Amino acid sequence: MKTTIFDISKYLDNQEIIEEYLNQVLADGDNDEFIRAIGHIAKAKGMSEIAKKTGLGRESLYKAFSNGVKPRFDTVLKVINALGIKLQTAKIDTLTATS
Repeated sequence: MKTTIFDISKYLDNQEIIEEYLNQVLADGDNDEFIRAIGHIAKAKGMSEIAKKTGLGRESLYKAFSNGVKPRFDTVLKVINALGIKLQTAKIDTLTATS
């Protein structure tokens, strides 16, 4: 039986799906998964285009968002901005946060 590697970036083909995916990752609270999700979205949008918008190298972006890599915060912010994503803050419900 031949298996193929699942590539979620192939399914991130519209803004609604991208927003739902990112919101779910954020709700899960896993920092590493959030970084991977930004990388998946960047790949879906086109890493060359993101590289142009951020002024960073395409290969550097692939490396920065690889599994196990912790990119610099300014790199993450540049990519988020290039993706047209806006992060907002919201007060955490203290009852939910301690549960």
